[in-house]
Amino acid sequence: MRYMLLIYADENAWTDPERRECYGESAQLCHELAQKGQYVSASPLQSVATATSVQVRGGKRTVTDGPFAETREQLGGYFMIDAKNLDEAIEIAGRIPGARKGTVEIRPVVELSNLPSQG
Repeated sequence: MRYMLLIYADENAWTDPERRECYGESAQLCHELAQKGQYVSASPLQSVATATSVQVRGGKRTVTDGPFAETREQLGGYFMIDAKNLDEAIEIAGRIPGARKGTVEIRPVVELSNLPSQG
């Protein structure tokens, strides 16, 4: 089963050296997961200041700068993994460096058969 691990934290909680160390640890975790056949994809996101939100209401599109919701923690990155079950996904989420300063939300992915296959 595929799981999306969403990493939330206050993006200002990290110093530049801590962020670089986090990226290095995350890359190492990705390589370890790949060796076990569990890695699908992962990436940090740019600052919330670069975000754009889109809404469509009554057929009209509204585009605004920034995230839709004001929160103390922002979505900072993700891991997409293959895991046998939720327990295995929890174990992997606990190894993500972002969990030390924020929260990793685990969401099972709905597999739709009519989507294009990954190439």
